[in-house]
Amino acid sequence: MQLRTTLACAITVFALITASGCAVQRGQESVGAYVDDAAITTSVKARFVDNKDVDAGAIKVETLNGTVMLSGFAKDQTERSTAEAIAMKVSGVKSVKNSIAVRP
Repeated sequence: MQLRTTLACAITVFALITASGCAVQRGQESVGAYVDDAAITTSVKARFVDNKDVDAGAIKVETLNGTVMLSGFAKDQTERSTAEAIAMKVSGVKSVKNSIAVRP
């Protein structure tokens, strides 16, 4: 499980570095910050996939300067809270903004 997460992060970081041409997106200070944010996003998504209590396909993950933004839909409040807790435990995450809506 850990190997799969690590491998996914490594592949994503490599792809971002080679495909992006070292581009920096608006609002970020450096290429390093962009790569760090991409690695955080990948780690959060991988942990969602590994966790059976979270529907990884229904939750969108974005990261900017270490702040993870979650959006999408959860089946209940427990899933919403679990997603936030998982994101907070990822290395490099400074804060989590949880905008996941609970389906009625």
